[in-house]
Amino acid sequence: MKVVGTIIGALALFLVLFLFGYSWRDIKSRELPSSNALARLIGMDSNTGAGSPAYVFKDSYDHILANFYHKVDPKELKFAGMSGLMSALGDPHTVFMEPVMAKDFAEDTKGAFGGIGARLGPDPMGAKVPSVFEDGPAKRAGLKQNDLITHVDGKPINGMPVDEVVQIVRGEIGTVVTLTVVRTGTEKPLTIRITRGQVIAPTVEGQVLPGTEIGYMSISMFSEPTSAQFNTVLSKLERSNIKGLVVDVRDNPGGLLESVRAILSNFISSKPVVTVRMRGGGEELVRSFSGQAHTIRYPIVVLINEDSASAAEIFAGVLRDYRLGTLVGEHTYGKASVQNVFPLADGSSAKVTIAKYILPGKAEIARKLDEDGQYISGGLQPDYEVPLDLKLNPTYGNLKTDSQLQKAVDVIQKRLGGVSVFRNSAEVLEPTTRVA
Repeated sequence: MKVVGTIIGALALFLVLFLFGYSWRDIKSRELPSSNALARLIGMDSNTGAGSPAYVFKDSYDHILANFYHKVDPKELKFAGMSGLMSALGDPHTVFMEPVMAKDFAEDTKGAFGGIGARLGPDPMGAKVPSVFEDGPAKRAGLKQNDLITHVDGKPINGMPVDEVVQIVRGEIGTVVTLTVVRTGTEKPLTIRITRGQVIAPTVEGQVLPGTEIGYMSISMFSEPTSAQFNTVLSKLERSNIKGLVVDVRDNPGGLLESVRAILSNFISSKPVVTVRMRGGGEELVRSFSGQAHTIRYPIVVLINEDSASAAEIFAGVLRDYRLGTLVGEHTYGKASVQNVFPLADGSSAKVTIAKYILPGKAEIARKLDEDGQYISGGLQPDYEVPLDLKLNPTYGNLKTDSQLQKAVDVIQKRLGGVSVFRNSAEVLEPTTRVA
């Protein structure tokens, strides 16, 4: 334990010194300072031996590998050391990501990955298929909506969490995955071989709420393709002459600042989105783009909850600060910080908090917890606090079971002076699922 304590302490010191070597120029260019520059900043030559953080780390690492009473996996020890470095900073958003996690994170941010192009949902027998993307690999191979996947590459997946199923269904573009599928009306299970291709994950979905003249948009995260997808969906809804718009960012963990900036540029032109405050007190004002905003002639409601974080909070907060949107639901997470991802040589990544942000209205939204880690304050507080009624067995976007959505529609109708927003419609919404 004493040796392990030594390596964690050394790792923490090394990371702190390493982070202090960054300049804002390095952060903006996403480049690391050179080893010589880093050595000068921490007051030692890069080749200094005993006493340098790098030496202590390497010496402790070598002693553990050589002397610990049973064999140690060098890779696992390295990953544990890096995780210790990050946790020593006391920031839950500064984390070390092992190569597999780093790859998944990069794919989610980029919005493109190798997969089959289908949504997968949980089922006791495996994974159900609520939808198959047009022109995707799964569609071309014959997978159909409502199919039930029971085996992947011959291995049963019953009882497996849908996230794990997605992990094994995704893969390198050009490789083959074999699915065993149960299909209604077919006596025997089908075997479908799918050659994985590039899949662009839809992060924005929407349609006119059934029986109403209100548009509903769900944003699952803010990745690279999100702004273009948002513009497409918004244009489609506006062509339907909607009387109001509900934007759902519940459970949205955030994403790219540039993505939410581009989306907000539909509503505000060349106005402050956030003020980014770096270490040392320097500030950078991030504005929306000019010339992209258009007149919004209908009321907007944004649905939020405690799992709405980061870019989702920026989206909701900016719309309210400019009096363009009303917030309904429950308080948001309170993640008032900005992270940058630094790729490492072995395929892993370090996600590091580099700044704090402030919304235009200057409200303090940073999350505060008590000694037991329980929420005290922080996040955006809704204009209308409405808990999700679990007795209704709710599905997001279903007007019959989603109590927060029901309140959003009520708010829009009142904003319109009581004019009815209801009509006959047979449209339906799909529940939230995962993309493979």
